[in-house]
Amino acid sequence: MAEYYLISQLPSLDGLSENVPMPITEERFTELCERFLSKKSQEELHKLTLMPSRDYEKSNSSLVEAWNDGERKLRLVLGKARADKMKKQFEMNENSIPVELQQAVREAVEIENPMEAEKFLNKYRLEFLESLRPMDSFSEDFVFYYGLKLKLISRIKQFDLESGETAYKNIYSSIINGERLEVI
Repeated sequence: MAEYYLISQLPSLDGLSENVPMPITEERFTELCERFLSKKSQEELHKLTLMPSRDYEKSNSSLVEAWNDGERKLRLVLGKARADKMKKQFEMNENSIPVELQQAVREAVEIENPMEAEKFLNKYRLEFLESLRPMDSFSEDFVFYYGLKLKLISRIKQFDLESGETAYKNIYSSIINGERLEVI
């Protein structure tokens, strides 16, 4: 019942364009969740991530597990494709990679403009997340779906062409020069 009160207060995230400000912040979303969700659900909410670990992590939510599995596979296949393109080694132990995911990664890797490639991948991620959308719009899983979608859209809106190009050039030159550079 608490999910009903929570979800009825959340603004829609559907149909947002690049120029429209976010209707809710992640902080406000978390505040609302803390008022209505159980401690167990809040713990699950705090574990929501756009960058799941490489190793499997158990979740109390099948939606969160499916998201983490899909995003993990996307990142591994991307890493492999990018390594192959640069004729470098990349270890990947995943066996069951969906054909659609492999195709999306091939397309993304062939896009010359890094910003356009990232937009393409984010569109893929949004479509994947939408495929996980629960039928019950007033369920705990819907809260997790909403939280992931909010994180993903917020991330997309943070893209800045100028700083992105600078970071890309730094990373690219470090790879060419054989250095290890980490980007946060």
